[in-house]
Amino acid sequence: MAGVSIPGLPAVHHEFTPYLVFDLKFPAVMAGSYLLYYFALEPVAALIYAPQMILSLLTATAFYYHGGDSRIAIAGALHAVSWIAQFAGHGFAEKRAPALLDNLLGGKLISNIPIVLAPFFVHLEVLFHFGYRPALHKEVQNSIGKEVTRIRKIEGDKKRAAAGKKL
Repeated sequence: MAGVSIPGLPAVHHEFTPYLVFDLKFPAVMAGSYLLYYFALEPVAALIYAPQMILSLLTATAFYYHGGDSRIAIAGALHAVSWIAQFAGHGFAEKRAPALLDNLLGGKLISNIPIVLAPFFVHLEVLFHFGYRPALHKEVQNSIGKEVTRIRKIEGDKKRAAAGKKL
């Protein structure tokens, strides 16, 4: 992805160190878009998150350039293991699939944008643990509770409907 240029953007490449490289290409534009969205949602939390995201972008771009011939295989394996760990963690902790699946399968990808929000949501959960904006934390927890109740009701309705068909 580090090699995917966007027409009209100037060619900007800067190697801070062999481990921190910036390219003004598709990944940088996406990271910038994510950060702008996060700033619109919660500016202080986004400001705290920005260094982590920027560091991730710079190291991933450096890996693209200096990772050797196996860099794509390594990145793909890491990506796959991360998704598996995420699904396993949700199954273990919540005893259900992540909300991402509900949103994707329910056709809500555009309205809820779960893939974009997931990293920021985790970041907010860490901040909440340290006492960041208790009123917002309560509001988020209430919204989560309502969504879980809604999903469980739908799942229960489906089970009851399936049980009714078997009779």
